[in-house]
Amino acid sequence: MAEPSEPAAAPANPLPLVLAGPMLRRLEARRIVLWLASRQALRVRLVLEPGDGARLSHDFAPDDLSCRHLSAGAQLHYQLIDWALPVDLPRGRWTGYSIAVAPLDELPAQWQDWSAWAPELCYPGQRSPGFVLMPQVHSLLHGSCRKPHHPGGDGLVRAERLLAQLLAAGPNRPGNEQDGAPDNVAAPELPAWPSGLVLSGDQIYADDVAGPMLRAIHQLIGRLDLPGEPLAGAALTGLADAQALYRHPASYYRRETLLPQHKRNYALIEVLFGGVEKPVFTTDSAHNHLITLAEVLAMYLLVWSPAPWSGLDLAPPEGLDAAALKLYAQERELLDGFVAELAAVRRLLAHLPVAMIFDDHDITDDWNLSREWEEIAYHHPFSRRVIGNALLGYLVNQGWGNRPEAFDGTTLTLTRSALAAPGGAAHEACIDHLLRFGQWHYDWPTEPPLVVVDGRTHRWRREYAARQSSGLLDWEGLTDLQQRLLGRSAVLLVCAAPIFGVKLIESIQRVFTWWGRPLLVDAENWMAHRGTASAILNILRHPKTPQHFVILSGDVHYSFVYDVELRGRRRGPDIWQICCSGLRNEFPPRLLDVLDRANRWLYSPRSPLNWFTKRRHMRVTPRKPEGSAHGRRLLNGSGVGLVEIDASGRPWRIRVLLADGRSVRFTPREAESRWDRG
Repeated sequence: MAEPSEPAAAPANPLPLVLAGPMLRRLEARRIVLWLASRQALRVRLVLEPGDGARLSHDFAPDDLSCRHLSAGAQLHYQLIDWALPVDLPRGRWTGYSIAVAPLDELPAQWQDWSAWAPELCYPGQRSPGFVLMPQVHSLLHGSCRKPHHPGGDGLVRAERLLAQLLAAGPNRPGNEQDGAPDNVAAPELPAWPSGLVLSGDQIYADDVAGPMLRAIHQLIGRLDLPGEPLAGAALTGLADAQALYRHPASYYRRETLLPQHKRNYALIEVLFGGVEKPVFTTDSAHNHLITLAEVLAMYLLVWSPAPWSGLDLAPPEGLDAAALKLYAQERELLDGFVAELAAVRRLLAHLPVAMIFDDHDITDDWNLSREWEEIAYHHPFSRRVIGNALLGYLVNQGWGNRPEAFDGTTLTLTRSALAAPGGAAHEACIDHLLRFGQWHYDWPTEPPLVVVDGRTHRWRREYAARQSSGLLDWEGLTDLQQRLLGRSAVLLVCAAPIFGVKLIESIQRVFTWWGRPLLVDAENWMAHRGTASAILNILRHPKTPQHFVILSGDVHYSFVYDVELRGRRRGPDIWQICCSGLRNEFPPRLLDVLDRANRWLYSPRSPLNWFTKRRHMRVTPRKPEGSAHGRRLLNGSGVGLVEIDASGRPWRIRVLLADGRSVRFTPREAESRWDRG
């Protein structure tokens, strides 16, 4: 078998100066945070036009106090602008902005306006990109799980169409907040301008990469001349460095064979590359799992912007057999549709503040699921490097913009060193630091506040049952969460995994966990660990925590809504568990239909099985997706969630905007309410 070709040299047509962005990350009355990636270190000129002839302008240079800079070699640079404004931005009104860049080594600066390197940023009828700072969250977009080669369309593109409709109707019109209105009230179809876009996990699939996407990644690595990387554990893997990996005959569709095969490390293949069957939660095999830091960095550029795709040759690599060539052709057709819509995605991300948090596929499947998983994965240098590279890519491309102040000092210094010399001692030191880093969670001062939970790196491990699922938050993480919630009247709580999930599926996970096989069914839910389950319910019941919880989740590849009421000695808070998953993914339709039906039969309001759950003294009212089959509670299909909230923090309308153009509203089914006392 011939060897696949290594990353190609740069073709004649150069890549655009700005590769991805500008992406709007945070927006406050006196603060704006923007992220962008480019081929050169840049000066950036940002001009805000809030209306009435007002104008705010500032020039930023790399490593100014308000402009942080990272570089991965000579031709990939990241800049995060964190501008503390001298005056308040107008609220509820369109603010246009213009962004121009100039290479740092050009003097005098030759400014290139956004219209020269990203003309797709502007909506029809507008003179520039822009945003609306809302005084209160009246509407919010949210979703998770965006797999580029899934055939079902892109929820982010559907969100972009919504913004186009809102701009055509006038971005400065009053919001449709419907204070205290019943859920079935007649209301305008268009919401108020969304206060943000919440991405609750799996923004990339590092462990499920299409062959043509991997080919594009390797082409882009060559065009950007990203630094090579000596691979950890080379003596065991037989791969000395990144170039050896890219040239290896198993680099496409057979990467799981590159792990050490002797008995001591057999479990590593299952843990890291998904070498087990998953009879309930099925996912594609991770035969093209990202390994090197350059691969992770290149993929982020390719999923967020059309610019890096310019001039790429997606002809299949040499050495693929007939079955692989057939699969490659199928995936390329799906990927072509994904790429065709990236201009819309880039435009969306430039107009709404984007809050992000990781889930497992941003790193690898079943990340930190159990103590056994962690012991196997982190004690082998190769798998530790793979996980560390994905976490480093998350920091640069996602985590950095959520709370920039959390990544100053030591963290940013180590990150710079790792990006400059992948595979060396500085890289390992950075990975060690990030695996211990405890500040991925964050809060945004919206109204109601947005509180984002890290349910991946603060696990409550089972010390005496290594194979059983860890709790999603340990005691310290739960205590910290309670402190963040105290004294608030309402909150938007973001958890990648739903706190209140589908009972039948949780029961199946519980059985497999009892057998010591949680990896078979992705047994990750808040009720899977007794300590975590008890603590999170007590936090929600606490008299000084909010009375209105809107919980936004993803992870599961289907969408649902539960209204939950907790009771103890006094009436507890009102809780809305809203799950939208995925943006570009879905659950196997036939299997979901079976599980949905079985869940309704086995856990009906009168079913004695409700007594055997870990949910205590709560009333659960499922909502039905309008237009679905009789009794159906779970919605399948790619799309983006849209929740509209009144002045008290209560959601008055909950919808999923499907990629096929449909809008599905979730309505309560009081007749199916049940009290759980297990």
